[in-house]
Amino acid sequence: MNQPASVTTAADPLPIKPAISEINKPFWEGCRAGKLLAQQCTHCQERRYPAAAICPNCLSAGYEWRELSGRGELFSYIIIHRGYHPYWAQRVPYNVAFIELEEGLRMFSNIVGTPNEALRVGQKVKVAFEQRAEDLVVPVFEIVDAA
Repeated sequence: MNQPASVTTAADPLPIKPAISEINKPFWEGCRAGKLLAQQCTHCQERRYPAAAICPNCLSAGYEWRELSGRGELFSYIIIHRGYHPYWAQRVPYNVAFIELEEGLRMFSNIVGTPNEALRVGQKVKVAFEQRAEDLVVPVFEIVDAA
């Protein structure tokens, strides 16, 4: 997988950080290592994202972390034109993308490396990682050329 690229400087506003718990900590550690991880129930094998203590399919508490392919499709997206937070104000207009991964999981993220006006539902994507703060690396997605 891709290694995180630094996109902020010391003078930049700080991003909103996720609440990291014992349940979701492996996900964020995976991001720092350039791996997209999700929980998989050890009883029914259902994969889940976001992380949870109990499987929503069979109610088992057993799970393990599995690396995902990082490939998927742009399921939906919106373009934000107003900066509601100082970190995001410097990035307007930016996209919020709903990604459907090959494994069937869906997650919100951003598409990077492609102009917003070129985004289309159904485009193939692959995961990349963006360092947004010294202690925060997040999964983002890049459009995969159909060539």
